[in-house]
Amino acid sequence: MNDGLPDGWTIERVRSASGDPEAALLPLERIVVAEEHGRADYALLRPEVILSFHDLCLVRADDDWYMGQLDSDGSVICWASYGSDLGEAIQGL
Repeated sequence: MNDGLPDGWTIERVRSASGDPEAALLPLERIVVAEEHGRADYALLRPEVILSFHDLCLVRADDDWYMGQLDSDGSVICWASYGSDLGEAIQGL
């Protein structure tokens, strides 16, 4: 189930890079939004990949990785983009 990860990345590599042996790919069928500076509403994201690190998530949408939090209802609220490099986004955890 490494579908959607950038070339050269596997879930095992994600776990190693993050130091989280329980990191996992999540199903995409959930609501994912991003906070937008200066707006009261959230922007709806169309995730290509969702990686879970306990309560934190990295979401790939529009070629960028967003940091967010997994809510109890399964939705993800993102607050920042960490660019297009997965390794750099993982370092931001």
